[in-house]
Amino acid sequence: MRLLVTAAFTTIAATPALAGEAAVSIEIPRLSVAEYHRPYVAFWIENPDGSKITNLAVWYDTKLKDNEGTKWLKDMRQWWRRTGRDLTMPADGLSSPTRAPGTHQLSFNAASKSLTDLAPGSYSLVIEAAREVGGRELLRIPFEWPPKAAQTFAAKGDSEIGAVTLKLAP
Repeated sequence: MRLLVTAAFTTIAATPALAGEAAVSIEIPRLSVAEYHRPYVAFWIENPDGSKITNLAVWYDTKLKDNEGTKWLKDMRQWWRRTGRDLTMPADGLSSPTRAPGTHQLSFNAASKSLTDLAPGSYSLVIEAAREVGGRELLRIPFEWPPKAAQTFAAKGDSEIGAVTLKLAP
């Protein structure tokens, strides 16, 4: 029995762990418009061909009675068509309230399910925002997973999304 346990432990210890951390910083710009509504924002990771989707977060109006905030999730068209319509909202660990203008942080470590399911390879972080009586915007930030060294990627939207930074750490 002791020999089996030692052999199993040695095998596990010799297998490289696919560790890694990801941090996203996103700016929701302050817009000077007559009627302002906070944007709905979806964050996901996809393969270069868009075939595999891993949802990271969805910000929407979670406080409307009778879960009415879900009615406008379909305005985030790319996210909705690819994965949103198949989800039951609110989704634990995925959905949260919209954010006010300013800079907001999201972080994911190797223990979070969204990263543990990623096989090594090329991916894109995709961020889509839509605002009632406003516009829509979609940003893609390509990256390799798992990171071999600390890396920082940046993108900037034109209207609904401000500066976005993706930081990866091994």
